[in-house]
Amino acid sequence: MQIFEGQLRFGIHAGQQNTDFPSYLAMWRKAEDLGLDWASVFDHFLPIFSDPEGPCFDGQTLLAAMAAHTSRIRCGVIVTGVTYRHPAVLANMAVTIDHISGGRLELGMGAAWYELEHEQYGISFPPMGVRAEMLREAALICKSMWTKKRTTFEGKHYRLKDALCEPKPVQSPSIPLWVGGMGERRTLRVVAEVADGWNTFLMPEEEYRHKLDVLAGHCKDFGRDPRDIRKQLGISVILGETEAEATDRAKERAAAMRTNPDELLQRFMAVTPERCAEILRPFRDLGVGDFLMLSRAPADERTMELFAKQVALSLQG
Repeated sequence: MQIFEGQLRFGIHAGQQNTDFPSYLAMWRKAEDLGLDWASVFDHFLPIFSDPEGPCFDGQTLLAAMAAHTSRIRCGVIVTGVTYRHPAVLANMAVTIDHISGGRLELGMGAAWYELEHEQYGISFPPMGVRAEMLREAALICKSMWTKKRTTFEGKHYRLKDALCEPKPVQSPSIPLWVGGMGERRTLRVVAEVADGWNTFLMPEEEYRHKLDVLAGHCKDFGRDPRDIRKQLGISVILGETEAEATDRAKERAAAMRTNPDELLQRFMAVTPERCAEILRPFRDLGVGDFLMLSRAPADERTMELFAKQVALSLQG
Protein backbone atom coordinates (compact mmCIF):
# COMPACT_ATOMS: atom_id res chain seq x y z
CA MET A 1 0.00 0.00 0.00
CA GLN A 2 1.37 3.40 -0.95
CA ILE A 3 -0.04 6.13 1.31
CA PHE A 4 -0.62 9.45 -0.44
CA GLU A 5 2.26 8.85 -2.81
CA GLY A 6 4.27 11.98 -3.63
CA GLN A 7 2.26 14.24 -1.33
CA LEU A 8 3.95 16.05 1.54
CA ARG A 9 1.82 16.21 4.67
CA PHE A 10 2.11 18.37 7.77
CA GLY A 11 0.43 18.00 11.10
CA ILE A 12 0.59 17.89 14.88
CA HIS A 13 1.40 15.05 17.23
CA ALA A 14 -0.53 16.00 20.33
CA GLY A 15 0.00 14.04 23.51
CA GLN A 16 -3.09 14.35 25.71
CA GLN A 17 -1.45 15.06 29.06
CA ASN A 18 -1.96 17.86 31.59
CA THR A 19 -5.07 19.12 29.83
CA ASP A 20 -8.85 18.99 29.79
CA PHE A 21 -11.12 17.84 26.99
CA PRO A 22 -12.22 21.31 25.71
CA SER A 23 -8.59 22.49 25.46
CA TYR A 24 -7.51 19.35 23.67
CA LEU A 25 -10.41 19.49 21.22
CA ALA A 26 -9.64 23.15 20.51
CA MET A 27 -6.10 22.20 19.49
CA TRP A 28 -7.30 19.60 16.96
CA ARG A 29 -9.88 21.98 15.55
CA LYS A 30 -7.23 24.68 15.21
CA ALA A 31 -5.03 22.25 13.27
CA GLU A 32 -7.91 21.43 10.96
CA ASP A 33 -8.81 25.11 10.49
CA LEU A 34 -5.18 25.86 9.55
CA GLY A 35 -5.33 23.28 6.76
CA LEU A 36 -2.93 20.82 8.42
CA ASP A 37 -3.21 17.25 7.21
CA TRP A 38 -2.74 15.20 10.37
CA ALA A 39 -3.30 15.13 14.11
CA SER A 40 -2.41 12.27 16.44
CA VAL A 41 -2.69 11.20 20.05
CA PHE A 42 -0.12 9.19 21.96
CA ASP A 43 -0.79 5.88 23.71
CA HIS A 44 0.10 6.50 27.34
CA PHE A 45 -1.80 6.40 30.61
CA LEU A 46 0.61 8.70 32.47
CA PRO A 47 2.26 11.95 31.34
CA ILE A 48 5.68 11.52 29.73
CA PHE A 49 8.69 13.86 30.07
CA SER A 50 6.63 15.73 32.66
CA ASP A 51 5.16 15.28 36.12
CA PRO A 52 3.85 11.68 36.09
CA GLU A 53 1.29 12.66 38.73
CA GLY A 54 -0.60 14.84 36.24
CA PRO A 55 -3.76 13.99 34.29
CA CYS A 56 -3.59 11.99 31.06
CA PHE A 57 -6.51 10.81 28.90
CA ASP A 58 -6.60 7.36 27.31
CA GLY A 59 -5.45 7.62 23.71
CA GLN A 60 -7.77 5.24 21.88
CA THR A 61 -11.03 6.50 23.33
CA LEU A 62 -9.92 10.11 22.92
CA LEU A 63 -8.99 9.39 19.30
CA ALA A 64 -12.52 8.14 18.67
CA ALA A 65 -13.88 11.39 20.09
CA MET A 66 -11.53 13.48 17.96
CA ALA A 67 -12.62 11.53 14.88
CA ALA A 68 -16.23 12.42 15.67
CA HIS A 69 -15.45 16.09 16.27
CA THR A 70 -13.42 16.70 13.07
CA SER A 71 -14.28 16.26 9.41
CA ARG A 72 -11.14 16.38 7.23
CA ILE A 73 -7.89 15.91 9.11
CA ARG A 74 -6.24 12.46 9.22
CA CYS A 75 -6.60 10.87 12.67
CA GLY A 76 -3.56 9.02 13.97
CA VAL A 77 -2.03 7.41 17.03
CA ILE A 78 1.75 7.34 17.58
CA VAL A 79 2.16 4.68 18.67
CA THR A 80 -0.05 2.00 20.21
CA GLY A 81 1.97 0.06 22.77
CA VAL A 82 1.83 -3.62 21.87
CA THR A 83 1.73 -4.71 25.52
CA TYR A 84 -1.45 -2.78 26.34
CA ARG A 85 -4.10 -4.55 24.24
CA HIS A 86 -4.60 -7.89 22.56
CA PRO A 87 -4.12 -7.29 18.80
CA ALA A 88 -7.50 -8.78 17.87
CA VAL A 89 -9.17 -6.30 20.26
CA LEU A 90 -7.04 -3.48 18.84
CA ALA A 91 -8.00 -4.45 15.28
CA ASN A 92 -11.69 -4.08 16.16
CA MET A 93 -11.10 -0.79 17.95
CA ALA A 94 -9.27 0.57 14.91
CA VAL A 95 -12.08 -0.42 12.55
CA THR A 96 -14.58 1.34 14.80
CA ILE A 97 -12.54 4.55 14.77
CA ASP A 98 -12.09 4.26 11.01
CA HIS A 99 -15.88 4.20 10.60
CA ILE A 100 -16.38 7.05 13.07
CA SER A 101 -13.89 9.15 11.08
CA GLY A 102 -15.28 8.25 7.67
CA GLY A 103 -12.03 6.53 6.69
CA ARG A 104 -9.43 8.92 8.15
CA LEU A 105 -7.64 6.67 10.65
CA GLU A 106 -3.95 5.78 10.46
CA LEU A 107 -2.84 3.36 13.18
CA GLY A 108 0.67 3.42 14.62
CA MET A 109 2.07 0.48 16.55
CA GLY A 110 5.23 0.11 18.62
CA ALA A 111 6.95 -2.16 21.10
CA ALA A 112 6.05 0.04 24.15
CA TRP A 113 8.70 1.59 26.37
CA TYR A 114 7.30 3.39 29.43
CA GLU A 115 8.05 0.91 32.19
CA LEU A 116 6.38 2.98 34.92
CA GLU A 117 2.95 2.44 33.33
CA HIS A 118 3.51 -1.30 33.30
CA GLU A 119 4.64 -1.29 36.93
CA GLN A 120 1.63 0.70 38.14
CA TYR A 121 -0.94 -1.26 36.13
CA GLY A 122 0.54 -4.72 36.61
CA ILE A 123 1.12 -5.13 32.86
CA SER A 124 3.90 -7.50 31.88
CA PHE A 125 6.96 -5.71 30.47
CA PRO A 126 9.10 -8.38 28.81
CA PRO A 127 12.55 -7.69 27.31
CA MET A 128 12.76 -5.68 24.09
CA GLY A 129 13.39 -8.78 21.98
CA VAL A 130 10.15 -10.34 23.18
CA ARG A 131 8.20 -7.11 22.69
CA ALA A 132 9.53 -6.88 19.13
CA GLU A 133 8.26 -10.40 18.46
CA MET A 134 4.88 -9.39 19.89
CA LEU A 135 4.87 -6.27 17.68
CA ARG A 136 5.46 -8.31 14.54
CA GLU A 137 2.72 -10.80 15.36
CA ALA A 138 0.28 -8.05 16.37
CA ALA A 139 0.84 -6.12 13.13
CA LEU A 140 0.29 -9.27 11.06
CA ILE A 141 -2.90 -10.03 12.97
CA CYS A 142 -4.34 -6.54 12.51
CA LYS A 143 -3.66 -6.46 8.78
CA SER A 144 -5.16 -9.92 8.36
CA MET A 145 -8.29 -9.08 10.34
CA TRP A 146 -8.80 -5.91 8.32
CA THR A 147 -8.56 -7.66 4.96
CA LYS A 148 -9.67 -11.29 5.39
CA LYS A 149 -13.07 -12.72 6.26
CA ARG A 150 -11.62 -14.83 9.08
CA THR A 151 -8.16 -14.97 10.62
CA THR A 152 -6.42 -18.02 12.04
CA PHE A 153 -3.02 -17.28 13.53
CA GLU A 154 -0.58 -19.51 15.39
CA GLY A 155 2.25 -17.39 16.77
CA LYS A 156 4.57 -17.51 19.71
CA HIS A 157 2.59 -14.91 21.63
CA TYR A 158 -0.89 -14.81 20.07
CA ARG A 159 -3.29 -17.42 18.75
CA LEU A 160 -6.53 -16.82 16.87
CA LYS A 161 -8.97 -19.35 15.44
CA ASP A 162 -11.38 -18.35 12.65
CA ALA A 163 -11.53 -14.84 14.14
CA LEU A 164 -14.04 -12.39 12.69
CA CYS A 165 -13.60 -8.63 12.46
CA GLU A 166 -16.71 -7.03 11.00
CA PRO A 167 -17.37 -4.61 9.55
CA LYS A 168 -14.20 -4.16 7.55
CA PRO A 169 -12.51 -0.73 7.47
CA VAL A 170 -13.94 2.08 5.38
CA GLN A 171 -10.51 2.45 3.75
CA SER A 172 -9.60 0.00 1.03
CA PRO A 173 -7.70 -2.21 1.00
CA SER A 174 -6.92 -1.50 4.65
CA ILE A 175 -6.19 1.02 7.38
CA PRO A 176 -2.65 2.42 6.90
CA LEU A 177 -0.40 0.76 9.47
CA TRP A 178 2.62 2.58 10.87
CA VAL A 179 5.40 1.10 12.98
CA GLY A 180 7.36 3.49 15.18
CA GLY A 181 10.85 3.16 16.59
CA MET A 182 14.55 3.24 15.75
CA GLY A 183 15.85 -0.21 16.70
CA GLU A 184 17.90 -1.43 13.76
CA ARG A 185 17.91 -5.17 14.34
CA ARG A 186 14.31 -5.71 15.37
CA THR A 187 11.99 -2.72 14.92
CA LEU A 188 13.16 -1.69 11.45
CA ARG A 189 12.87 -5.31 10.36
CA VAL A 190 9.21 -5.30 11.41
CA VAL A 191 8.78 -2.06 9.46
CA ALA A 192 10.24 -3.70 6.37
CA GLU A 193 8.09 -6.80 6.63
CA VAL A 194 4.71 -5.41 7.65
CA ALA A 195 4.36 -1.62 7.80
CA ASP A 196 2.93 0.88 5.34
CA GLY A 197 4.81 3.66 7.09
CA TRP A 198 7.71 4.22 9.49
CA ASN A 199 7.52 6.83 12.22
CA THR A 200 10.44 8.20 14.18
CA PHE A 201 11.63 11.52 15.55
CA LEU A 202 14.13 14.08 14.31
CA MET A 203 17.76 13.03 14.61
CA PRO A 204 21.05 14.11 13.01
CA GLU A 205 20.96 13.77 9.24
CA GLU A 206 23.80 11.24 9.07
CA GLU A 207 22.14 9.05 11.68
CA TYR A 208 18.91 9.15 9.69
CA ARG A 209 20.74 8.21 6.49
CA HIS A 210 22.17 5.21 8.33
CA LYS A 211 18.69 4.16 9.51
CA LEU A 212 17.44 4.35 5.93
CA ASP A 213 20.30 2.11 4.81
CA VAL A 214 19.42 -0.41 7.52
CA LEU A 215 15.75 -0.29 6.53
CA ALA A 216 16.68 -0.81 2.88
CA GLY A 217 18.68 -3.91 3.83
CA HIS A 218 15.71 -5.39 5.65
CA CYS A 219 13.40 -4.50 2.76
CA LYS A 220 15.67 -6.41 0.39
CA ASP A 221 15.17 -9.52 2.52
CA PHE A 222 11.41 -9.24 2.09
CA GLY A 223 11.43 -8.22 -1.57
CA ARG A 224 10.10 -4.73 -0.83
CA ASP A 225 11.06 -1.39 -2.29
CA PRO A 226 11.89 0.89 0.68
CA ARG A 227 10.40 3.79 -1.26
CA ASP A 228 7.00 2.14 -0.82
CA ILE A 229 7.24 2.67 2.95
CA ARG A 230 6.18 6.18 3.86
CA LYS A 231 8.47 8.03 6.26
CA GLN A 232 7.30 10.34 9.03
CA LEU A 233 9.28 12.59 11.37
CA GLY A 234 8.15 14.11 14.64
CA ILE A 235 9.72 17.50 15.40
CA SER A 236 9.93 19.26 18.76
CA VAL A 237 9.86 22.92 17.76
CA ILE A 238 8.71 26.30 19.00
CA LEU A 239 8.60 28.98 16.34
CA GLY A 240 8.92 32.74 16.40
CA GLU A 241 9.52 35.42 13.79
CA THR A 242 12.93 35.92 15.47
CA GLU A 243 15.03 33.54 17.53
CA ALA A 244 14.62 35.84 20.55
CA GLU A 245 10.85 35.64 20.21
CA ALA A 246 11.04 31.87 19.87
CA THR A 247 13.17 31.57 23.02
CA ASP A 248 10.81 33.81 25.00
CA ARG A 249 7.84 31.78 23.85
CA ALA A 250 9.62 28.56 24.81
CA LYS A 251 9.76 29.82 28.39
CA GLU A 252 6.02 30.53 28.27
CA ARG A 253 5.38 27.04 26.91
CA ALA A 254 7.44 25.47 29.67
CA ALA A 255 5.12 27.01 32.25
CA ALA A 256 2.05 25.82 30.35
CA MET A 257 3.50 22.30 30.04
CA ARG A 258 4.57 22.19 33.70
CA THR A 259 8.23 21.64 32.98
CA ASN A 260 11.53 23.43 33.51
CA PRO A 261 12.42 25.94 30.72
CA ASP A 262 16.01 24.68 30.47
CA GLU A 263 14.81 21.08 30.17
CA LEU A 264 12.26 22.11 27.54
CA LEU A 265 14.93 23.84 25.46
CA GLN A 266 17.02 20.67 25.54
CA ARG A 267 14.17 18.84 23.78
CA PHE A 268 12.66 21.62 21.65
CA MET A 269 14.22 23.77 18.96
CA ALA A 270 13.35 27.44 19.45
CA VAL A 271 13.89 28.80 15.93
CA THR A 272 12.42 30.87 13.12
CA PRO A 273 10.29 29.26 10.39
CA GLU A 274 13.11 29.81 7.91
CA ARG A 275 15.60 27.96 10.11
CA CYS A 276 13.11 25.16 10.77
CA ALA A 277 12.59 24.63 7.04
CA GLU A 278 16.34 24.68 6.50
CA ILE A 279 16.77 21.92 9.09
CA LEU A 280 13.97 19.79 7.64
CA ARG A 281 14.74 20.19 3.93
CA PRO A 282 17.46 17.49 3.81
CA PHE A 283 15.01 15.01 5.33
CA ARG A 284 12.42 15.88 2.71
CA ASP A 285 15.06 15.22 0.08
CA LEU A 286 15.75 11.83 1.73
CA GLY A 287 12.12 10.86 1.23
CA VAL A 288 10.32 11.96 4.38
CA GLY A 289 6.68 12.55 3.47
CA ASP A 290 5.16 13.61 6.79
CA PHE A 291 6.40 16.27 9.21
CA LEU A 292 4.60 16.45 12.55
CA MET A 293 5.26 19.13 15.14
CA LEU A 294 4.97 18.02 18.76
CA SER A 295 2.08 19.86 20.36
CA ARG A 296 0.53 19.99 23.80
CA ALA A 297 -2.65 21.64 25.04
CA PRO A 298 -3.28 24.46 25.52
CA ALA A 299 -2.47 24.91 21.86
CA ASP A 300 0.63 26.84 20.86
CA GLU A 301 -1.36 28.57 18.15
CA ARG A 302 1.49 30.82 17.04
CA THR A 303 3.81 27.89 16.34
CA MET A 304 0.99 25.99 14.63
CA GLU A 305 0.26 28.97 12.37
CA LEU A 306 3.90 29.55 11.44
CA PHE A 307 4.39 25.82 10.84
CA ALA A 308 1.30 25.56 8.61
CA LYS A 309 1.75 28.79 6.70
CA GLN A 310 5.53 29.23 6.43
CA VAL A 311 7.41 26.00 7.12
CA ALA A 312 5.02 23.85 5.09
CA LEU A 313 4.94 26.33 2.22
CA SER A 314 8.74 26.48 2.12
CA LEU A 315 9.14 22.70 2.06
CA GLN A 316 6.48 22.29 -0.60
CA GLY A 317 8.19 24.81 -2.85
